[in-house]
Amino acid sequence: MDSQVQAEKAERLRKLHQGPKILVLPNAWDVASARVVEELGFPVIATTSAGVAASLGYTDGQKVSRDEMLEVVGRIARAVKVPVTADMEAGYGTTPEEMIETTKALIAAGGVGLNFEDITGADESSHVPLELQLGKIRAIKETAAAAGVPVVLNARTDIYLMPIGAEATRFERTVERLRAYRDAGADCLFAPGLSNGPLIGRLVRELKVPLNILLTPDCPSLSELEEMGVARASTGSALMRASLGMARRAAKQMLTEESCKALFEAPVPYAELMQMMGRSNS
Repeated sequence: MDSQVQAEKAERLRKLHQGPKILVLPNAWDVASARVVEELGFPVIATTSAGVAASLGYTDGQKVSRDEMLEVVGRIARAVKVPVTADMEAGYGTTPEEMIETTKALIAAGGVGLNFEDITGADESSHVPLELQLGKIRAIKETAAAAGVPVVLNARTDIYLMPIGAEATRFERTVERLRAYRDAGADCLFAPGLSNGPLIGRLVRELKVPLNILLTPDCPSLSELEEMGVARASTGSALMRASLGMARRAAKQMLTEESCKALFEAPVPYAELMQMMGRSNS
């Protein structure tokens, strides 16, 4: 991808975090899902690490390699016209030097943004020390600036999602982490697992920069989040899991009811799919 075009896409992505509308991201996991989302009119494609990993036969949590993840990101970036921001988990490395390589590879794949989390394993013992995480964030931002593509970094803490530490101090520790990430250069901040409306509103006021909320059944509606000042809302792996749920339901119906009715309730028509996948992106 031309570096100037990529830089322009990065700036377009950045501006979409400034409102007044909330930036809604139904996360994609392959080219077909990305094109469905794009053709509906969404201005950005965001990937889901869990969705990509599962589609390749891996569990989530950096079990897929960086190269395999970026192969999918690159395919998506070449297939759509809108900016692509990639879920890069914890960067597929443990040091700032490895984040430099990850950032270069992301840009080479055509990405203009990334999610970057502060957990590298399956439990809270892998919570990255704050100063090390700040060094990684600075390395990402400096590398992107040097490449001329100011990638939009969505810095995530998993204090609520895992969860990590005592519940009584969870909010204050989340604020501390996210403020530090902001000051290190993060463009957007992400607190997955936080679904309490009053606490979300309070976090928006505490951080004073774009905040990303993970959509869950018990979090406020999109209109409520927008009214609170939340800049960005994403589905994570939920869209992919919903599609698998439909596939399982249809297959089970064929097995137990000897019926294929569910297959034809709301499919993308074959001709439409072929037209969508055959579209030129030049």
